[in-house]
Amino acid sequence: MAEIRVEHLRKAFGDFVAVQDSNFVVRDGEFFVMLGPSGCGKTTTLRMIAGLELPTGGKILLGGEDVTMRRARERDIAFVFQLFALYPHMNVRKNIGFPLLAQGTPGIEIRRRVEETAKLLRIDHLLNKSVSGLAGGDRQRVALGRAIVRRPKCFLMDEPLGTLDTEFRDLMVHELRELHNRIRATTVYVTHDQMEAMSMADKIAVMNHGVIEQFGSPREIYDRPATMFVADFIGSPPMNFLGFGGGLSKGASEILVQGAKVAVPEVREDIAPADMALGIRPEHIRFDDGSKLRGAIYGTEYLGTTQIVAVETSGGIIKARVPAEIRLNAGDQVGLALSSARLSLFEKGSGRAVRTAIHDTVIHDGAAEVRHG
Repeated sequence: MAEIRVEHLRKAFGDFVAVQDSNFVVRDGEFFVMLGPSGCGKTTTLRMIAGLELPTGGKILLGGEDVTMRRARERDIAFVFQLFALYPHMNVRKNIGFPLLAQGTPGIEIRRRVEETAKLLRIDHLLNKSVSGLAGGDRQRVALGRAIVRRPKCFLMDEPLGTLDTEFRDLMVHELRELHNRIRATTVYVTHDQMEAMSMADKIAVMNHGVIEQFGSPREIYDRPATMFVADFIGSPPMNFLGFGGGLSKGASEILVQGAKVAVPEVREDIAPADMALGIRPEHIRFDDGSKLRGAIYGTEYLGTTQIVAVETSGGIIKARVPAEIRLNAGDQVGLALSSARLSLFEKGSGRAVRTAIHDTVIHDGAAEVRHG
């Protein structure tokens, strides 16, 4: 396996720029996920790493070797497609072994490696079955087996679970991560599904309009989103964005959110509130009868151990994740307390995060009680 290094990668199709100045490193043995909505440039980036598309600019290094302008067959990579791309006239054994056959590998070695790979994927009992009669999950295992049997430098996967139903997809997410833990293969995985990304990735690159908005571990991206897009794209439900009044001048330590005081880190420069938004995750909001930030219950989503409660306030809908045992009815008036240790401030124009708070605040009528954490 090998490290993948992407430097200032760019791809344009005429006047349309699909990928803009991308920079990232996939460490040897790392499971790296490119996450973003359709059309964000993630698949184009993957195809450039594979050699299926040539970049307009930048550099791609595989194992320290510059492969930017090399053809796909010269890069020693394995590509797993969304639509399996299996040979329907061949059985499972022949599908898995076909790359080795094309390379001229001796028959005895092909048989050994195919059986070893099938056992790893738990499909050794299907080797003599026709692929056309297999369930979607088993067909995807065959496609993975055909990639694994080659023992390439890295694996590239383009939404390989996209055609599976929910039950199979959840199972395959678990099995893919378990497989990675066993073989420690350098993997670049493309998806638009945040659940897949957060469940499997060691590192994630979140893309939007051809730009990598944030690169980091799942925890870093969830807890400290770098932009409003990342904060909104990651999380179910996503982060709440709240407007606030009053001045945010140099030395200020609190802001007013719909009449309630919220502690923030001391600011070092004047910031216009009209150009800012406060962001907070639903699980960092709780009910507090003493808070001035109030609203009426709009609806609830029961999830077993918790429930998502939508509260209609004067500034719009705020969603909170609260314990399931709290009994709520539509129209009930509630107060909301924000954990200031978990809030973020964003510039509305650029969407970038300005700073993250470091205190825990309970909002009351008169003032904010600050707990240092």
